[in-house]
Amino acid sequence: MREMTAAAARRAALLAQGFADKEPATTPTRRHVRSVLGRIRLFQIDSVSVAVRAHYMPLFSRVGEYDRGLVDSAAWSHTTRSPRLLTEYWAHEAAFIPIEDWPLMRWRMERYQRGRHAGEARVLDRNPTLAADVLDVIGAVGACSARDVERHLEVDQVGRKGSWWDRSETKMVCEQLFASGALAVDKRVAFTRHYDLIERVLPESVRAEQVPMEDAIRGLVQRSARALGVATESDLRDYYRLSRAETAPAIEDLVEDGVLERVRVRGWDAPAFRHRDVRVPRRVDAAVLLSPFDPLVFCRPRTERVFDFRYRLEIYTPAHKRVHGYYVFPFLMDGELVARVDLAANRPSKVLEVRSAFVEPGQRPERVVDALLPELRRMAAWLGLDEVKVDDRGDLAALLAAEATRP
Repeated sequence: MREMTAAAARRAALLAQGFADKEPATTPTRRHVRSVLGRIRLFQIDSVSVAVRAHYMPLFSRVGEYDRGLVDSAAWSHTTRSPRLLTEYWAHEAAFIPIEDWPLMRWRMERYQRGRHAGEARVLDRNPTLAADVLDVIGAVGACSARDVERHLEVDQVGRKGSWWDRSETKMVCEQLFASGALAVDKRVAFTRHYDLIERVLPESVRAEQVPMEDAIRGLVQRSARALGVATESDLRDYYRLSRAETAPAIEDLVEDGVLERVRVRGWDAPAFRHRDVRVPRRVDAAVLLSPFDPLVFCRPRTERVFDFRYRLEIYTPAHKRVHGYYVFPFLMDGELVARVDLAANRPSKVLEVRSAFVEPGQRPERVVDALLPELRRMAAWLGLDEVKVDDRGDLAALLAAEATRP
């Protein structure tokens, strides 16, 4: 069995994720969306917008400043010259995936015929005609939100809590129909899903493709392996949230076919697998900020294993108990995660606020700041903000603030 150093496995992972062979600086185009998506296979979606929506950030981290309309048009627009590239479904979590990967999720849709959660099944039982009513409304009026459907059905809900936390029965049935593949997300408006009939969102060639469950899971595991470079069995499962029972046979098949190679990574606590197409670069020079939901770091145990970087999202932690902040971006420099910054976009003031900044043990703060500050300024410019302002929280904050205010 081949043995790899932990550093080599880390560099292979960074190459697989698109950080070791960045293209020359140019104005990013639709081709860059295709290229990045070809590597990482999904853009995770999340509701938090304190800095920037999660699905926009992975492309920025890999290609630099780009027009966010590229992602919007790839997901929401379809013309003969520019067909839809992305569709939304439950992958790692809610995510944009390549439209051609939709058939690989059919087995999951079949599993979700009565919804992803028991509550959705109970709603169907209580309202046996509601699903058909929802489909009739959307079929007649086109893409619309759950609230729009309610208005057409003349449903009067009491005690509503707003669009994000609203779990009205109509909303739950819309979600069940989306999870089961009867509806697709045509677009989002103010982050609210607008559902449409699947045949009006996805091309017939995609809808007609039938992939047996075993082949689909094998395809998903192969995509995970290629996106991760070198990965443990649990890493491969986590990428598309598969079970051990689903993943184990697929891994064995891929090893037998030579797609995956068993490897031993020094210092790792579990056996690993290397995709046959993944190389190990001699060095990785990237200096980039990462969204908390970037595929490089969204599996927290893997992040700790590969980068020796313990990372937890503290959004739901009471403010006085947070260690690093509310929405913390890891900072990648020269192949390591060397710092973390809690960021917020103050749009009225046109300021990118660094609410805290921490350097990792063993890193030289001056060197980190020299690389981090230009990336913060680049992110601010991308978001249409004029300056970077650093608060005084964290062991890197004072030095970063001093450099940020230097003439």
